[in-house]
Amino acid sequence: MAADRTLPVILVGGLHSEARTEVVRRLLGSMPGSVALHHNLAAGPQGTVLRTVRDRDGLRGASEAPLVNDCACCALREDLIPELARLAEDGTTRCAVVELWDSVEPKAMAEVVAAHGHGVLELTGVVTAVDPALVLPFLANGDDLAEAGLAAAPSDRRTVADTWARQLEYAAVLALVEDEDRPADEEDRAVLAQLHPTARQVDAASGELVAAALAGFDTEAAAAAQHPACALLPQAADEAGVATCVWHRDRPFHPERLYQALEELTCAAARSRGRFWLADRPDTLLSWDAAGGALCVEEVGPWLAALPDAAWEMVPPVRRAAAALDWHPEHGDRCQHLVFTAPGLDQDGLAEVLESCLLTDAEFAAGREAWKHLPPAFDALLAPVS
Repeated sequence: MAADRTLPVILVGGLHSEARTEVVRRLLGSMPGSVALHHNLAAGPQGTVLRTVRDRDGLRGASEAPLVNDCACCALREDLIPELARLAEDGTTRCAVVELWDSVEPKAMAEVVAAHGHGVLELTGVVTAVDPALVLPFLANGDDLAEAGLAAAPSDRRTVADTWARQLEYAAVLALVEDEDRPADEEDRAVLAQLHPTARQVDAASGELVAAALAGFDTEAAAAAQHPACALLPQAADEAGVATCVWHRDRPFHPERLYQALEELTCAAARSRGRFWLADRPDTLLSWDAAGGALCVEEVGPWLAALPDAAWEMVPPVRRAAAALDWHPEHGDRCQHLVFTAPGLDQDGLAEVLESCLLTDAEFAAGREAWKHLPPAFDALLAPVS
């Protein structure tokens, strides 16, 4: 490789391990001179990481490293970046394919490669390997990763469902690998299309895979598309018995009524996400992220309408553009913007429950000072973890 060229890096991730292995095999077979690096975190809870390097002909080497700071991403960064840099300097590697371990999420690793490449590495693609027939079963799996033997570290408290959702929705490319004994049906494909409608779907066995994986990847744009304040959320859809309901209102939720409805709303869909507005926290943007019957609610900063004008210059343009789409003459960007996706989704019933959680006309007319004295039902849920 010429000294003035960078080493292309492709990340391949996903909890569908057999599909992921097949995607990596296809990439190595289609690009002579490429190598695959894989960090096995199965022993992460015991404090070690096993790195292997292989090419199309098989294993080239293996080594063991300690888990750094009880953090899988730290361990990968400390070991992966120097190894990628070594491959780049060697000049004989055409492309580096990083096969992420099962529960490693691509966002963190993509940002590590982009931030530490120093002109030597070029992140050209983030691919999630998908067996379409397993999308829904994994999305419905509320087990802790530790219970499934997939925790990346002793402190890992994520679930299979929420990890899979983030792996699926972050990637620019979804590489499909179907099991002949378990073919996907129209419902499976509709779920996949509605969960991540902007992703490029390619058959892993087709000639499109390499081109898609080398097309380029923008970590800043990808992060903005996932940020609750400006997320590129799916649009309304209804196909093959699978529906996506987009619920948008410009009136705040009554905190107590919403809290009492959380279980029903969380279980109403296989996947739901978005941003919402509580009356007793009028200046705080809250994120909604649910999968596998579990809900994560977090404070993600102020609504733009709550900021002084001078602070707007420090807000990224993509955030200002997203706020403009939801702007209300009185409330600014404060709104409810929630999206629910599931087979057999009861959209009317869902909307009825959501509407019942909004402030009534009388409560709304009482004004913001009165809203602040409503029962603080979300205080415990939003309390910082010590």
